[in-house]
Amino acid sequence: MSLFNQYFSLGFIGLGAMGKPMVTNLVLAVEPGAQVYVHDIATSVVEDLVGAHSGTIVGCASAKEVAEKADIVLTMLPEGAHVKSVYLDPQSGIAAALSGSSSKLLIDSSTIDTASSLHVKAELGKIAPEVLFYDAPVSGGVLGAEKGTVAFFVGCSSSDPKFPLLKELLRAMGSKVIPCGGPSLGLAAKLSNNYLSGIITIACSEAMDMGMRAGIDAEVLASVFAAGTAQNTICDVFNPVPGVCPNAPPSKGYQGGFRVQLMRKDIGLAVDMARRVGSRNVLGATGLGVYAAASEASDCKNLDSRVVYRYLGGKEDWRVKKE
Repeated sequence: MSLFNQYFSLGFIGLGAMGKPMVTNLVLAVEPGAQVYVHDIATSVVEDLVGAHSGTIVGCASAKEVAEKADIVLTMLPEGAHVKSVYLDPQSGIAAALSGSSSKLLIDSSTIDTASSLHVKAELGKIAPEVLFYDAPVSGGVLGAEKGTVAFFVGCSSSDPKFPLLKELLRAMGSKVIPCGGPSLGLAAKLSNNYLSGIITIACSEAMDMGMRAGIDAEVLASVFAAGTAQNTICDVFNPVPGVCPNAPPSKGYQGGFRVQLMRKDIGLAVDMARRVGSRNVLGATGLGVYAAASEASDCKNLDSRVVYRYLGGKEDWRVKKE
């Protein structure tokens, strides 16, 4: 029997594009008869999950109620303000369920600024000194969340006494769990990762577009990148050119995936972090500008972040013309 099934009850708050499939995978890992307590402001999502997993998933009216019923609570929320509210609201937040003797394990997988995460950790420590709070953001997108292949970047060292439990729990929803050193360093790793991913997406979009305009078939060009020094996951798995990767959001009208507004947010957080720690990044301002503009463009807003290919004027109908 697994550690988290044997000793603990589970809760999950935030059932958006990433959270919902993560919960679905978590449910597959719990022992028969166990329950997972969930909450989201979108009650219809809660109702859908409860209906699909009757008897296992139990809907709750607030974050406080989840924390009252669960020993381990995971959160997946859009921004720092939401994390602060869910954890620290004195009436409906997780903090409202805590006392000086509480000893819960709280894991936040949101991608937010490091300062907000450290603030939440400090405030929870004042209320309940025995409560443990970890940042554990994920990478892999909605497709990875659905397949259970996301990577977790955990704000702790590999020698942390709770890491074996954290690793087992998070492996129920992902393929890799990487300890990054200490509090907020999981987030620092995630922001560094998303900065690189976002910049690569722009470069991949430009490189695909110029090669295709020169007359190279899109699939041939992608295979060239895969075989050469330009090889990267964005091109191989999430190619921004529609039709190159059939299962990726660009091939589905840029629906699903990681919204362009969220990439704008993450690039902005990464640029702010770089400035704060004294790192010089010459591509940051340009990349942020591209995502900011794409986020406001009527034909790109609310779509997958790889829609920057469209924003940059890339050809989307190449396959129709080819056929």
